Formats: sequence, C-alpha cells, structure tokens
Amino acid sequence: MRKRLFGTDGIRGVAGQFPLDARTVHAFGAALGEWAAGSSPHPEVLVGTDTRESGPWMAAQVAGGLSRSGVRARYAGLITTPGVAYLTRNDDFVAGVMISASHNPFYDNGLKVFDHSGFKLPDAEELKLESAIVRLLDTGLEPFELPLQVDEGLDRQYLDYLVSLFRRRVTGMRVVMDCANGAASQLAPELFRRLGAEVFAIGTEPDGRNINLDCGALHTAALRAEVLQRRAQLGVAFDGDADRAIFVAPSGKVVDGDGVLFIAGVALKEENRLAGDLVVATVMSNIGLELAFRERGIRLLRTAVGDRYVLEEMLKHGAILGGEQSGHIIFRDCSTTGDGLLTALRILDRVTRTGKTLDELVADLSVFPQTLANVRVRSRRPLSEMASVQGLVQAAEAEFRGVGRVLVRFSGTEPLVRVMVEGPDQEKVQFWANKIAAAIAAELDR
Repeated sequence: MRKRLFGTDGIRGVAGQFPLDARTVHAFGAALGEWAAGSSPHPEVLVGTDTRESGPWMAAQVAGGLSRSGVRARYAGLITTPGVAYLTRNDDFVAGVMISASHNPFYDNGLKVFDHSGFKLPDAEELKLESAIVRLLDTGLEPFELPLQVDEGLDRQYLDYLVSLFRRRVTGMRVVMDCANGAASQLAPELFRRLGAEVFAIGTEPDGRNINLDCGALHTAALRAEVLQRRAQLGVAFDGDADRAIFVAPSGKVVDGDGVLFIAGVALKEENRLAGDLVVATVMSNIGLELAFRERGIRLLRTAVGDRYVLEEMLKHGAILGGEQSGHIIFRDCSTTGDGLLTALRILDRVTRTGKTLDELVADLSVFPQTLANVRVRSRRPLSEMASVQGLVQAAEAEFRGVGRVLVRFSGTEPLVRVMVEGPDQEKVQFWANKIAAAIAAELDR
C-alpha cells in the first residue's frame, strides 16, 4: 500500500479538512491505540500541541480514539515538538503525538508520532498505522472528543532537563528572542531567564491564529531590529513548534542552520568529540559550509531534505551532529530530534566559553550566493518528464563549471516545487532561479 496520509513529517494539511477532519483524526488515535495497546499493562500516550486554534479539539479527538483500545492520553498542553520527543523517551509513554504544522500558517496542522525511543516512526511503521486508519474509516466509526486536562508537570520536566545541560550562569547577557507566537512562547523566555540572561521576548502573545505570522524563524526582520536597537549579544528566532532556530548576531547578521553547524562542528572538533570528524547536512546546505569544513578536516555528508533523513544518516554513520540550513539541528548526545531551545543553548555556550561574538564565530564561513524560488502547484508531475526544465538545469550547471549547484524538488510538506540555485555570482544565480521557476510554472499549466 502506498502512503497517502503520511508525508515527510507526519500527517499534515488544513485543519478540519481531510486528512485532518475530526473523523480521520479520531481514526488516527484509534489506530495508534491498537498499536500501543499490547505494549504494557496500562499504556499511556503523550499528547502535546502548539498554539493553533485547532490543537485542542484535535488532541481531544486523538484521546477519544486512543480510549477505544483502553489507552490513556496524558496531555502536556502547550509544548514544543522536541519536548514531546524528550518526554516520550524519558517517561513511561509508549508513544508521543505532537499536534503541529511547524512553520506553516495557523489554518494548517499536523500529527507527528514518536515511539518510546523518542524517534519519529520509520516509514514501515507509518504504513502500518496508515493501513489501520483506512480500515477504521471504512468501518464507519463515529468520532468523539475526550476532554483533557493539562498535566502542568510535563513541560516543567522538559525545561528542567534543558537547564541541567547548561552549567554556567550568563548573568547580564542581553538576549532577544522571537517565539513565533508558538510553542516556545512560555518556555523559551523562562529557560533563558533561569540561566541569568536579560531576556527581551517578542512573538509571545499567541491568539490561535498568529503563529508564524510575520514572525519567528521564517521572518527575522523584527528580531534583527530588536537586536540592533537593544544592542543585544544574541538574537534567536524559533518556528511554531520550536524544533528549529535561526540566530541574529550583534551586527544584525542573520545566522542560519549552516552557520550553526559550522560553529558546533568546529567546537566539537576542537574538543575531540566530533565522531568520525563527520557532520551530516542536506543537499540544501551551502557549498561554502562544505569548503570551510574541508579546510578543518571535517567531512560533510549530504542527505535528502528532511530532518528524518539527516537523523537516519547520523545513526548509520555514528555522527553526533547534523542538521538543515533551515535551522533544524540535531545534537545526538542530547536529543533525538531537532530542538531549537537546545540549539540556542549550544550557541550561547560557545559564545560564553570563547568570549567571541556570533559575528566572530562565523567569520571564517564564506557563504556562496544562493536563491530559493517556490512555484505553487495544483498537481504533481515527475520533474524528469519536464524537458524544458531539465535543459535549463543542465545549462545552468554548465555555466557554473562545478562551483555552483542547482536543486529542483517537490516540497514534502506544502504544494510547492522548490528551486535552489547556488553559485559565486548573485546575478547569475538569480537569473537561473527565475528562469527555471518560470519553466516549471509553464510546464505545470499545460
């Protein structure tokens, strides 16, 4: 059976519409309950949400579905995706469910599943779960919500763990953070204040509809302005579920996931803790990162886009550091998934240990011009069948003569074709990105 519900990051769509209508969400809970029922005498599944207005009713439908098999849902309420992964791994939960659509707008939502190890379910397990969901839907089951009470101790447990990872005080350090009106809105400011930082937080007034709205990791202009105005030593922006982080240096320079991988990779190499002198990244990481690592005896291994693929390669090769340019960074010594709060702690640690600014820590990373263009699509056709697009890709790569890259792919989470062009000349990069994007749009309109 081919997967129809699960994508690269769980089940995602418009809340209230298939596959996130009440009946399918309930069937998801029921299928997960069947999967979990035989795992322990009194199985429990952790459920958490971000700040989307659809989160509570979806959580109640998941809980209702779980109850069909006698599986209890414990509700963490507002919590980050990595918080759910941590608690699932370190408590007695047989599984964890995070209800979030990450960086997407409020009207989208999603269902992410972690098993007791704290890892997202592998493809084979997702297929089994999906098969059960389809079977249950065919039986005509009627959905119902099971009211949930927030267990206030769960997010405290996660926050205490993060605090335990940072042994020094940073009294007086001025930090600005943008919490995207999302899952980090309460946790992130409290975490950094407990460490002694002087925190200025924006994006901390969620109303159910303003998550990621002109704020957070995808929209750093407001954060940058705050960092410059307040002369902060560090700025950090999270996305809606806080599994990624993007930084702003004192100069106003934006530091993305490539910059974080560079800082962390160099630090681990200097400490003789970089297993295999290897860092895992995706095909989207800038070629400048690869060259900078090569100069320092560090190998960069590339994967397909998606933190699950990064993690698979990390486990396969024993790597402890990997991530994406978008800000998903996985520190395998502390976490099983990308964690924006943990990433912020690691950057803060490097700044305080070295006495260097974020600007100084990325000074040796030369970033090649890179342009991303998105083409919205109504249907998918194999890119290999688009002759005009393939011809333009080959022409662009020939012009770059081995010092540039072109990547064209369908998004795994949105109805988009993403075009990435990278090379030493910004004008040529922009020219080819626009030309390839226009060719894709023309092909898909036929």
